[in-house]
Amino acid sequence: MGIFSKPSFNSDKKREFPEGLWQKCPECAEMIHTLELEQNFRVCPKCDHHFTQGARERLGMLLDPGSFDEHDADMVSVDTLKFTGMASYTERLKTYQEKTGLKDAVLTGFGWLHGRKLAIAVMDFNFIAATMGSVVGEKLTRVIEKATSAGLPVVIVSASGGARMYEGMLSLLQMAKVCGALALHAQARLPYISVLTHPTTGGVSASFATVGDVIIAEPKAMIGFAGPRVIRETTHQDLPSDFQTSEFLEEHGLLDMIVHRRRMRETLFTLLGYLAPAA
Repeated sequence: MGIFSKPSFNSDKKREFPEGLWQKCPECAEMIHTLELEQNFRVCPKCDHHFTQGARERLGMLLDPGSFDEHDADMVSVDTLKFTGMASYTERLKTYQEKTGLKDAVLTGFGWLHGRKLAIAVMDFNFIAATMGSVVGEKLTRVIEKATSAGLPVVIVSASGGARMYEGMLSLLQMAKVCGALALHAQARLPYISVLTHPTTGGVSASFATVGDVIIAEPKAMIGFAGPRVIRETTHQDLPSDFQTSEFLEEHGLLDMIVHRRRMRETLFTLLGYLAPAA
């Protein structure tokens, strides 16, 4: 062996690192320490890629410390259709409840943002891809109705794979139910701000996520109803490279603005000051 030959690399060394200590950015391939990522609101410090953010983490980022008053915390889904497959719906719910510490895919309640009270709901993609079932729809409807009675603005942060197939038609009914509650909220001349994060798709994107008085999205979020492959095979058309991204939708008028995660809290506060100055 020559004197300048490289020694063989022992891949077993990787096992010495604690699992979950580093995360690889899917956008730029940068290796980021988990602590640094959390301190940066789960945004890549190199390329600004926005990682998935859990509901509790996002509430902590947006609201005044300790101000969140959760509603309907113990509401859980029921396997009404007796769904069977590779795993029963009941088993899958239990698995994700243990994995995430959540009862279902959304947290709702009242909170304070720079001393301003509001109703807020945040979906968590880590729970069955934040699919919308009966519990998600009911919790959203209830918090909107409570906000209407209390004269409060509503902020909903969406992230979803769409309707929850395990609940069939019961899931699809939630689209109309939540939008009905938002219509009554609007009749009371109260503002609703919708925040879209990656990804927001299916029945959620086709209902409450896109009917806000102001619609905001995080950068490069995928937003749409059907996936690009389904649309391509249906229309037999080549799609733009940035199709169904926040930037594409803003350019075509669906979004009002794209806001970086680090500026989201201040942006919401400013908008609420314009839309509900007397709140």
